[in-house]
Amino acid sequence: MKQFKQLALALAATLSLAAHADINVGVTVSATGPAASLGIPEKNTIALMPTTIAGQKVNYIVLDDASDTTTAVANTRKFITENKVDIVIGSTVTPNSLAMIDAVSESGTPMISMAASARIVEPMDAKKKWVFKTPQNDIMMTLAIMTHMADNGAKTVAFIGFADAYGEGWWGEFQKIAATKKLNIVASERYNRTDTSVTGQVLKLVAARPDAILIAGSGTPAALPQKALKERGYAGKIYQTHGVANNDFLRVGGKDVEGTLLPSGPVLVASQLPADHPVKKSAMDYIAKYEAANGKGSVSTFGGHAWDAGLLLAAAAPEALKKAQPGTPAFRAALRDALENVKDVAGAHGVFNMSPQDHLGLDQRARVMVTIQNGAWKLIK
Repeated sequence: MKQFKQLALALAATLSLAAHADINVGVTVSATGPAASLGIPEKNTIALMPTTIAGQKVNYIVLDDASDTTTAVANTRKFITENKVDIVIGSTVTPNSLAMIDAVSESGTPMISMAASARIVEPMDAKKKWVFKTPQNDIMMTLAIMTHMADNGAKTVAFIGFADAYGEGWWGEFQKIAATKKLNIVASERYNRTDTSVTGQVLKLVAARPDAILIAGSGTPAALPQKALKERGYAGKIYQTHGVANNDFLRVGGKDVEGTLLPSGPVLVASQLPADHPVKKSAMDYIAKYEAANGKGSVSTFGGHAWDAGLLLAAAAPEALKKAQPGTPAFRAALRDALENVKDVAGAHGVFNMSPQDHLGLDQRARVMVTIQNGAWKLIK
């Protein structure tokens, strides 16, 4: 009888502990290295996320992957094996995020990426069913760029992008949409994120005399080809991707990036949006919180991707808690299922409606076209 009583007390203590288990979130960001201008605002945003959801304490374990794929994978495996996290948020860049998929799928841990490429969640398969993301897909943004090119008289176009999964993802979409818009591609070049010169590539681009050029890079390294194009006297239109939408790009690019055209999440120009825009209120809410903590003018679109990951977690966790307790495989599976069924969550970048086939869940409300005017972002109306 005494042994039975001890066993019952031990079981009750275990159940009580499980009932009060915290939700643990592993976050890997590129806070140093070539993608630091993207990862730092993401890291800053994690500090603003809720510490309780549905009455449950939330712990964020944040590690820097230094923009390195191997480190991102090591961080992910550490989260899973040592920290026993319920979800992984990260990484900042596409190559890192792609490399992390095996680790999260093997362990049955949901992941929300803050990187852009559609390849992170497409095509849907047994591994990618565990993976979600918040940045707009390449195709959505490429379509915005190339529609603008065609509508503004461009006939010939050229491309220079990163020699990695980010650049190749954009190149794939660029080729497909160029054909539909009757745009003739006259040159295509690549460069590395860590390169300090792109003179050879730029000479080839200028020699091809395109009406417009798309630079498919992200962060401050995307300024390198643009500065070189200006030095060589290129006078056509220069487009960038939403991967440059932060103030560090403006600082590094200086006068050479004046007049740049790019698609962006609405948060970049939230104050310029019409009052009835469906994202204005949620975007302005994020900006207010971020600038209160980090100073006026400090907000960037990349922090917005982290904020939206937090909103998705806040929407999904209460549903998962109805089915299981944090720290268990059942909770991780329930959290994955809940993320897949998130509806009408208004974030900094758009309105999220997930489904089994769509682990991004954004529509055309998640993009606007902007230009750089007098060193600032200007909405193109």
